[in-house]
Parts: sequence; structure tokens; C-alpha cells
Amino acid sequence: MPAGAGQEHAMFAHAQSFEDLTVDSESNLDSELTESSNSAVGESEEGEAKEEEEQKGDTDTKEEQKVPEEVQSAARLKEEDVTGEAWRSHRKHVFVLSEAGKPIYTRYGTEEALSTTMGVMMALVSFVEAEKNIIRSIHADGCLVVFLHKSPLVLVGVSRSSESDRELSRELQYVYYQIVSLLTLTQLNHIFQHKQNYDLRRLLAGSEHLTDSLLRLLDRDPGLLLNAVMSIPLASSARDVVSASLQAARAKSLVFSILLAGNRLVTLVRKKDQYLHHMDLHLLFNLVGASSSFREGEGWTPICLPKFNTAGFFHAHISYLEPKSDLCLILVSTDREDFFNLSDCKRRFLERLRKRSAYQALQEALRTPTYPVSQVGIPELWHFVYKSKSSGLYTSPELPVPYQKEEEQERLIGLYRYLHSCLHHPTRPLRSVYRCGDTENLFAWATSGFELYLCFSPLGTKALAMSAVTKLLKWIRKEEDRLFILNPLTY
Repeated sequence: MPAGAGQEHAMFAHAQSFEDLTVDSESNLDSELTESSNSAVGESEEGEAKEEEEQKGDTDTKEEQKVPEEVQSAARLKEEDVTGEAWRSHRKHVFVLSEAGKPIYTRYGTEEALSTTMGVMMALVSFVEAEKNIIRSIHADGCLVVFLHKSPLVLVGVSRSSESDRELSRELQYVYYQIVSLLTLTQLNHIFQHKQNYDLRRLLAGSEHLTDSLLRLLDRDPGLLLNAVMSIPLASSARDVVSASLQAARAKSLVFSILLAGNRLVTLVRKKDQYLHHMDLHLLFNLVGASSSFREGEGWTPICLPKFNTAGFFHAHISYLEPKSDLCLILVSTDREDFFNLSDCKRRFLERLRKRSAYQALQEALRTPTYPVSQVGIPELWHFVYKSKSSGLYTSPELPVPYQKEEEQERLIGLYRYLHSCLHHPTRPLRSVYRCGDTENLFAWATSGFELYLCFSPLGTKALAMSAVTKLLKWIRKEEDRLFILNPLTY
């Protein structure tokens, strides 16, 4: 059994890799709605969906979310001149429009300035579909254009990087589900059935920073590439106590209790027979990370978890355990009137946890939320990413000195993305890849139990890489109690 897989019950909906995401683009909308109606939770009736949407509007009005400085600086990119060289030079553009050609979102520039461009995009889609065909991608002059038609929306990605059609399509899937998480698919369909040329920006106003933040995560976080989540390194005894404390502080309407430490998972307790998909958890991570308002008190917000059910809202109680702490508790409920019960759940969880030594261990883990690659004891190894397929968790050390700058981090993730596309090629998948470069050597290996990506010194050899893999797997096996969540609990 591979390291990280020794679990009685998996926490997530089983996902081998990102094929589980891209398969959705091949299925039609009717089957997606059928799956939604069979879920355990979700108000799929039109009246309920409308009522939820009104409540969402009220929530947004009452609590104006504050966004981090990084998000504010990204907002300035919206003011770029779309006819200028700076706008054209961006490595990747993302556009969202309605089937009527109405602009909904653009990563750079303003939607108004790009309305003509988006109209041309919709004309291309319509022209090809009129011939009973589907436009998927265009390759031209070192530029890749990928189309994803998810009625009633059309998403377009334009990239000058080396990523494949499938990789860019996967990123568009994330953007699509980000929008669905705010409105539900039922509400989206209802809107455009009644008014085909509706300007969806009216409902999404103020949420653009969430999509911006998600696109930054896609550029930098290997978890979104691997469809996996990283857990914070923590002694298994302490993690078990935290999980048990969370399990004890339950409420009848609770479906998921999630404790985060920054962008890492501490633990997740779920209702029996209910599973959380990695994509839904990434959307929750993004919601918390992109909004600083949750630090000011206990938040209560409707959210659709689209991989669980596209038809209705859950309601999330989101709060930090302490004002200056990175520990954030997310309690996901089916009852929109259950705020005070969930607030009491948080209080009981904190009281129980503070009486135990695990709380101190958790505070210590927050001071060192990652580990240096030097702990592995392989001098030539600079970085690695290991994913356990059965658990859906991955581990990776902190980035070394050569990759401290943002552009270098994105370049490394781009290299991992290239290796990933080789391992998951739709017609010619490889089991392993070794790549030599001027600045680093890379190795990737996929088995039925795990995926492994390694970055070495450019002076290393293939023989050294093979030897390092054996040593690394032994080290991960030795440390798996600390690196992975081996004993997930249920209600």
C-alpha cells in the first residue's frame, strides 16, 4: 500500500486525477441536472432557488467583504487599455460570456472594452455549432485558444504558455464552477431562460476578486493541478484529538466540518455517506483566502458546492479561532436558519480543544506549516510533490531559494504541469518522464497508488534520480503519520 493511503474511510469523493474534472465537459447538461436532483441536499425548485438568491443578495449587502492588498493590486489590472501592448503581453487570458455574447468576466481589462471581442468569440462558437460540431481549441502562432461551452455560459482561455488543451480546459472548468458556487446552476438556467441577453455582472458584482484569486491559485498551487489537497504536517496523535473534538461539537444539520490552517487542511469531519470533492474544497479555500472580512467576526454565507450538487445552496459558518490566527473553521450546514447552533458548535469545539495538549501542538504546527527538503537527506533534490491517489492528499516541501520569486514559482508549476500532461495524455499516457534542462532536471512517475514529481539539480543524472526516488518513498512512508490524515472521522 502506498504512503498516505492507510485510511479506513476516504474523506473525499474518489478522484484518480483531473480526468474526473474534464469528463464533465463531455457530458451534456441534462445528465448534470439529473445527478443534481439525486443529491442528498439542495433546493431544486425554482421558488427555493430564487429565495436563496435573494438571501445571498441580502448577505452581500449586510457584510461588505474586504479584500487583501494582493487582490486590490490585481484589480488595477482591470483598468488596462485592451489595445495596449501590456494587455496583449499577459501570458494567459480568461473570458466568460453568455450564449447571447454578453460579457461576464475578463481577467485583464474591462468587460465593456472587450464586448466586441467576446461577440466574435460567441460568433465562432455559434458558427461551428450550426454545422453540428463543437469548437474546442485553436492553435495559431504560439498561441492556444480553448473554448468550453457549459450552457448557459461560454468560457474562453487564451494562453501563450506550454500547457495543453486539456490543462487549460481544466482551468476553465474551475472558473465555471466558481461562478456556479455563487449562484447555483438552477438559478443560472432560470435567469437565461427568462431573459437570454441578461447581464450576469449585476448578480456577480463584487465577486470578481474570487475568480481573480482562483486563477492565481491555478498558476501557483500544485493541488489544483493534481486535484488534491495538502494537509499541514502535524503529529497524528494531535490531529486525532482535533478531529475528535470537531466530531463531538456537532449539530443535526451539519454535513462537513473543516479546519484550515492557511491554505492547508488540518482535518475534515463529514456526515456519514457524504463526500466532499476536491474541487469544492478548493473553492472553499479560495473563498476564505480571498476575503479578509471573515477575520472580523463569524461569517454566514450561502454557497453552492457544485461537485456535490449544482441545484441548491449549503450555508457555511466561517470564522477564525482567534483574530490573529490562521486557523479557520468552516461548518457547512443544510439549514439556512442554523447560524446560532453552528456558532455554539464552534464554541464547544474551542472549549474542548483548549483543555487538551493537542491545541498547543496545533499552535506549534502553525509556526512551521511546511518543512525544508533537506529533511529528506538527498542533497541533489530541490523539490518534490507526492500525491496519494486513494486519499486525495499530497505533500510537498517549501520552495528552495531558486524558486522564491513569483515568476520562478509559476515557472516550476508550469514544468510540473507539462510532466502532468505527459502522464495523463488522452491517447499516449506515459508511466514516467525524465527531463533534462539548463536550470533543473525533472522526473515524474505515476502508479496506481501515487503520483510523484521531482525537481533536481541540473548536475544530477538519471541514475541518481532513480536512487533518490527510492530514498524519498522510504522517507515519506516513515513520515506519513505526520504528513497525511490517516484516520478521518464521520458523524
